[in-house]
Amino acid sequence: MSFSSDEVNFLVYRYLQESGFHHSAYTFGIESHISQSNINGALVPPAALLTILQKGLQYTEAEISIGEDGTLNRLTEGLSLIDAVMPEIKSQKIAPKVENIKTEPTKAEPIIPSEINGEETPAATTTPAQEETMDVDQSIEIPASKATVLRGHESEVFICAWNPTTDLLASGSGDSTARIWDMGDNSTSPNQLVLRHCIQKGGTEVPSNKDVTSLDWNCTGTLLATGSYDGYARIWTTDGRLSDTLGQHKGPIFALKWNKRGNYILSAGVDRTTIIWDAATGQCAQQFSFHMAPALDVDWQTNNSFASCSTDQRIHVCKMGVDKPIKSFQGHTNEVNAIKWDPQGQLLASCSDDMTLKIWSMKQDNCVHNFKAHSKEIYTIKWSPTGPGTQNPNMNLILASASFDSTVRLWDVDRGACIHTLTKHTEPVYSVAFSPDGKFLASGSFDKCVHIWSTQSGQLVHSYKGTGGIFEVCWNSRGSKVGASASDGSVFVLDMRKL
Repeated sequence: MSFSSDEVNFLVYRYLQESGFHHSAYTFGIESHISQSNINGALVPPAALLTILQKGLQYTEAEISIGEDGTLNRLTEGLSLIDAVMPEIKSQKIAPKVENIKTEPTKAEPIIPSEINGEETPAATTTPAQEETMDVDQSIEIPASKATVLRGHESEVFICAWNPTTDLLASGSGDSTARIWDMGDNSTSPNQLVLRHCIQKGGTEVPSNKDVTSLDWNCTGTLLATGSYDGYARIWTTDGRLSDTLGQHKGPIFALKWNKRGNYILSAGVDRTTIIWDAATGQCAQQFSFHMAPALDVDWQTNNSFASCSTDQRIHVCKMGVDKPIKSFQGHTNEVNAIKWDPQGQLLASCSDDMTLKIWSMKQDNCVHNFKAHSKEIYTIKWSPTGPGTQNPNMNLILASASFDSTVRLWDVDRGACIHTLTKHTEPVYSVAFSPDGKFLASGSFDKCVHIWSTQSGQLVHSYKGTGGIFEVCWNSRGSKVGASASDGSVFVLDMRKL
């Protein structure tokens, strides 16, 4: 068995993506020509690089630990990475002490839990069969027969989103396609429309070989916008026809959103700019160049004002027709991954690799709240569709945060307090989504699980384990179906009415 340089490069590229280092992944992918390799990303399991490294270390440890006479040298326990790659140094370090090893037989040692981030986790002694079972009550586990699995993508599926008016589910993948799946009630075998992202090369259209990074439906559900690593945004009709191509970014697009009225599209790119596009003409209405590093996320506040965040640790609020930010927020000490306005557009939430979640108001410069409960990077955040001015005014407004510390937290922003910590996931959580009535929260993690929680009690009510790490979860407009997309190329739908 051997590795090609292409395979090593792809493992590093995938590791960077899975760890949330999307800009590093992009740069490394360009320099190592990932797009020109023939590796099918859907066949590479999550955490492949770490798995291979761990197995290599275990083999090296075994090689060093077993003496020529076949006996175990217990002084090699706790082998470090340096020890593994420099075994001759290790042998020099332990040689003087070999004569002091007791040779009496020892009793079997108990399994001692290890502590990670303040929580006890079982020592690494589980069998493969045990790893495949979820640590949840079987009564809430959703059987595979209750899920509709959608196959077709040839690489990881980063994003998915429901049409706001019909049961059409859109998905975007590393195979340079988006797909629209018809999940109507009468569809036992859903049709799929393949939206191929192509570029002009030598006078002909060829696949871009770039990831589809973002997608969003307009408010009426008649048009789908997609953003890609090839630097183009595209507008598609529900029958899969390419309506327009928007090309002014110089590099990958990381985020893309329609405004509520549906006349403008907002995008954020690695070129440090954000652009407002006129959806009717496909032309750039205004380009904003205020960030000093790649822009990672954008969110509309009104139909003509928005916020943007960046790896430069800053947040800008901009307005169409104004040539400088109308407000800027500073306080994060690492890149800002996501921003979201509350349903009324009064409070702006932001989350960062600095492990904090902050709440901002246009009325002041400093943050209103600075939440520090997470122990690792916070990847994304979502507001509940509840509170004053919403369809659910009698329910408190809640903010959900998803972190690489494997937890989801629910926050009562009015009180400035964490009301629930959701701890059943065992790997980084990439996505959270509230049901339309705000009563439930779906979360998706790289432990392959989608969990459904009660937002009132914080209890886990349903759980489903897929076949790949979960990048995105989303609810349809009626709150009857949950869609999810995964690292193994699968997309699946859970029909909540059947549970």
